[in-house]
Amino acid sequence: MERTATVLRRTKETEIELTINLDGSGKAQINTGIGFFNHMLEGFARHGLFDLSVSVKGDLFVDSHHTIEDTGIVLGQAVREALRDKKGIRRYGDIILPMDEVLVLSAIDLCGRPYLSFDAEFTTERLGEMETEMAKEFFYAVSYAAMMNLHLKILTPGNNHHMMEALFKAFGKALDEAVSYDPRIQDVLSTKGSL
Repeated sequence: MERTATVLRRTKETEIELTINLDGSGKAQINTGIGFFNHMLEGFARHGLFDLSVSVKGDLFVDSHHTIEDTGIVLGQAVREALRDKKGIRRYGDIILPMDEVLVLSAIDLCGRPYLSFDAEFTTERLGEMETEMAKEFFYAVSYAAMMNLHLKILTPGNNHHMMEALFKAFGKALDEAVSYDPRIQDVLSTKGSL
């Protein structure tokens, strides 16, 4: 059975519809109104091998904050819903991912306890129409809505586009590993008996 979820969120600031298939092949249909953010979510889906559909109508006349943060909330909720009881999954995922001169670490624990450790400094205020400071807000929103422990760290900085793209791709790769099944795990990977 495919692990899919669709989440709708409507506020005075954003209207979002998002569908994710954790057992997909990397297909993405993304329209957030922010071209660079679309590109990042496409990279996340492609490299995580998730099928992802995202449609956002946000108050971009204000700035990109509500659109990006709320998309993170909805993505986190969808991942959490699609995982269901977490039986049989690896729970942990990690990668050190290179992108040209940039090297990024991403590590995930789908433990049910939200936490974000984010170590990335950008030297430009925006990439396209996306404010670079919104990367941390996005990953914070995802980690707390999904109830995951998420560590992201730029080990070797460089071009700002490469750094941002490497973060999203590494997140996708680490999440793919964490949600994947291991036939040796019959229940949940926890001494407590629940995640």
